[in-house]
Amino acid sequence: MADVEKKDTVIVGGGPGGYVAAIRASELGQKVTLIEKGDPGLGGVCLNIGCVPSKALIAAGHRFQETLDSSTYGVSKTKATIDFKKTQDWKQKKVVDRMTRGVKMLLRKHKVEIIDGVAMMDNDHQLRVLKAGPKQFMDFDGGKKITWNNLILATGSRPVEIPNFKFEGRVIDSTGGLNLPEIPKEFVVIGGGYIGTELAGAYADLGSHVTIIEGTDTILGGFDKDMVKVVVKNLKKKGIDIITGAMAKSSTQDDSSVTVTYEVDGKEHSIKADYCMVSVGRKPNTDNFGLDMTSVKLDKHGKVIVDKQGKTNVDHIYAVGDMVPGPALAHKAFFEGKTAAGAIAGKNTANDWVGVPAVCFADPELAQVGMTASDAKDKGIEVATAQFPFAGNARAVSLDQPEGFVRFIYTKKEKNIVGAQVVGPEASTLAGELSLIVNCGMNVEDVSLTIHPHPTLCEPVQEAADVAMGLPTHI
Repeated sequence: MADVEKKDTVIVGGGPGGYVAAIRASELGQKVTLIEKGDPGLGGVCLNIGCVPSKALIAAGHRFQETLDSSTYGVSKTKATIDFKKTQDWKQKKVVDRMTRGVKMLLRKHKVEIIDGVAMMDNDHQLRVLKAGPKQFMDFDGGKKITWNNLILATGSRPVEIPNFKFEGRVIDSTGGLNLPEIPKEFVVIGGGYIGTELAGAYADLGSHVTIIEGTDTILGGFDKDMVKVVVKNLKKKGIDIITGAMAKSSTQDDSSVTVTYEVDGKEHSIKADYCMVSVGRKPNTDNFGLDMTSVKLDKHGKVIVDKQGKTNVDHIYAVGDMVPGPALAHKAFFEGKTAAGAIAGKNTANDWVGVPAVCFADPELAQVGMTASDAKDKGIEVATAQFPFAGNARAVSLDQPEGFVRFIYTKKEKNIVGAQVVGPEASTLAGELSLIVNCGMNVEDVSLTIHPHPTLCEPVQEAADVAMGLPTHI
C-alpha cells in the first residue's frame, strides 16, 4: 500500500484559476503542489484550446480579409491566398506553445511542485493521484495518496453535448473547431453565444460560408439588443446566415460531410456542411473526480457552493473558476485564485467585485461590466444612460471602424456609474478602464474630468461621461 504524503497547499487543476492560485500561494509563503492531468494541460482550456487560440484564428482571419481588400486605403494588390496548415502551425507553436511554456516557467520560478496525473477525491482529507489515460484505474497500489493543510479545486468545465450531436467525426466541439485540418467551404455553428459567434466570424473571414443556428430569438443574448444589432449587421456583411428560434434536431454524416436537421416554427429544414460545431454552453467538471466522496456541497447547476473567499462548506477546501457560480471567464478565475490563496495565508481577501467584465471578440467587439439598464430597473434602481458613438471619434474613423458606441448606466440622482457597455473597435481593451470605473463606483464627473489622450479609441469613454453631464463636445 502506498504511503500517504502530507502537503501544505494542494491545487487540483492547472488552468487560469489553478496556476494563478499556485503562483500567489507561493508568493505568500506556502509550499504548493499542483496536480494537472495534462488534458488540456497547464494553462487550461483558455490557453490551450479556448480563448487564446481562438483569438489567434480571429486575428488571422482579419489579416486575410485586409490582404484581400484594402482598397479603402488606396491599397491594391494581386489576390491573396491562405495556407491554413501554416496558419494552424503558427497558432499552435508561436502562440499557444509559447504561452504554455511561460506558465511552466512561472511555476518553476515560484518553486511549485507539479504532479502529472488525475486527482481522485477519497474524502474530505485525502485524495489519490492516478496515472492519466485509459489505464488510470488499474494501478495496483491505488495511486499516490495525498493529504493537505489546504486544498484548492480548480477543475474547470467542458463543452455541453446535445442529443443526436455526439462529438465525433464531423460533429465537433469548440476544440475541434479550433483545430480543423482545412478551411471548410460550408460550416454550421449550433449556438450563437460568445464561442459560436467568435468562431463563426473567424471562419467567415477565412473564406467559409457559415450558418449559425440559435435556439433563442437572438445571438449573444447576454448583451443589449442595440449592441448585438451592430454585430449582426457585420456578420451578415461577411455572408453569414443567422437562423434564430431554431431547434437542432439531428445530424447524419459520411466521410466528407454532415447534414444537420433543425426545426423552426414546427417545420424541419436540413443543411449540408463540411463540419458542424456545437457550442451551446459548458458544464462544470464537478462530477468526474470523486467529489461525491466528500462533504462539499453543490448547487442545482452542479457548481460548488463557496463563500466570498472561495471557501466551500468544508473548512480546508476551496474552489475557483468555472466550477463555482458566476460566469465561466478566465479573468474571473484569475481573481478567484488569488483570493483563495490569500485567504489561506490569512489575508483579508474577498471576491467582492461589483461586476466582472464580459467580452466577446466578435466584429466589432463587445464588452460590458456591471448592470444594464434593465438590470437596474429590475432592482428598483432609477438610472439614466448616456452614450457616445465611435462615428464621432477621429481614431475610429481613421481606422475605418466607425460603428458602435460607449455607454454608461448611472443613477439619476447621484450620477454614480453602475454599468458600462461598449461595442466597437478594441472594446476588449476599453473593458479594463470601464471595469475600474464601475468597480470603484466612480461618478460621471470623475470620468469627465479624466483627461484621455487624443486621438485614441479611449476618448469616447470621457465623451460619454460628458454626455451624462449634459455637456457634450463632439456630438
